[in-house]
Amino acid sequence: MKIMVVVGARPNFMKAAPVVFAIHDHNAKTSAAEKIQLVLVHTGQHYDEAMSGSFFSDLGLPKPDVHLEVGSGSHAVQTAEIMRRFETVVLEEKPDLVLVFGDVNSTVACALVTSKMSFDSNGKRPLIAHVEAGLRSFDRAMPEEINRVITDHLSDLLFVTEESGRENLRHEGIAPEKIHFVGNTMIDSLLASQEKAERSTIHEQFGLRNNANGSSGGFRRYALLTLHRPSNVDDRETFLSILQGLDELSKSHPILFSAHPRTRKRISEFGLDHFFSSNQEFGIRLLEPLGYLDFLCLTKNASLVVTDSGGIQEETTCLRVPCVTVRENTERPVTVTHGTNVIAGTNSGNIRRAVADQLRGQKQSSIPEKWDGHAAERIVKTIVQEFQQSESRFNSRKASFGAIPVANGR
Repeated sequence: MKIMVVVGARPNFMKAAPVVFAIHDHNAKTSAAEKIQLVLVHTGQHYDEAMSGSFFSDLGLPKPDVHLEVGSGSHAVQTAEIMRRFETVVLEEKPDLVLVFGDVNSTVACALVTSKMSFDSNGKRPLIAHVEAGLRSFDRAMPEEINRVITDHLSDLLFVTEESGRENLRHEGIAPEKIHFVGNTMIDSLLASQEKAERSTIHEQFGLRNNANGSSGGFRRYALLTLHRPSNVDDRETFLSILQGLDELSKSHPILFSAHPRTRKRISEFGLDHFFSSNQEFGIRLLEPLGYLDFLCLTKNASLVVTDSGGIQEETTCLRVPCVTVRENTERPVTVTHGTNVIAGTNSGNIRRAVADQLRGQKQSSIPEKWDGHAAERIVKTIVQEFQQSESRFNSRKASFGAIPVANGR
């Protein structure tokens, strides 16, 4: 069996790495005839060293077999270019299954290409498997929501991270036998990387040790901030309201803001530079994008994380670090019902209140079901079983009815 694993943006790397390792473990334990041939494809949606290359090294991912080098662009341009380049790769490699992750443009683009692909007159095409299926914010203004819905309805295997994902897919009419509750591969990466992350020197770099030489005393209290969603950073009034909501926090905690290049551009365009400071004691400190291990180390030891990222809502839940989400909704409700996450919206007053409540530490939390570091193992086991059953059904159908004609243009 040949599996093509597709990654394109930073969140994909954390989700895909455990699956790649689980495939290697499967191959080490099985006969030659049952081994999985892995083809790792990087679309290049995130393409610079800080947003791509360092994550591969931090996570121990092998060099991609194929790099599409798509780069940036509008949603339409980027999606179309990924589709154009990926089609050639699929035709050359002829995988049995294409595995996609999350909700980025690479995910929906590659699922679309695969769904229309057939390699012979019998109409057989690769299976499509979607890791992190079924998550819904119910906000169609979010591009990620469109990507999720389309990918789910094209997929043959849907791997969900929490119970809400399974329920959402059932309500949308997805056949129950396609849905598999396996846990969260992003948490697999987190749990596997914690020890390495603890060896990071990022706290020393930012002066966050309680003593000068960093030999003892632990860390100073600080907060961590990430913002990248267009609805937050492309609208000046919304961006301004979020920053105003963090004003009180910045007077008691230095806030480390690891900013996407696009976000930094908006700060300058909107004239918001005065909100940021180089002072190590207080204020908001603007940082370049960080590698996975450095960011994980900062997250684990933060007093509070403020974010609009879905993945960080999950990571803080697993680490039991208080989190304030500056969005009106979340596609990951388990981080609120079981985890440490609070949805504050983007109103400055609501953000201040949520921050104050979280710093008081009154919210109870627990680790969601199956967030145990073994999700990738379940995924690979399920893929092998489902592929074998699919092959059996296809061969039986072919024997009963003969070759299935494929209409032109269909």
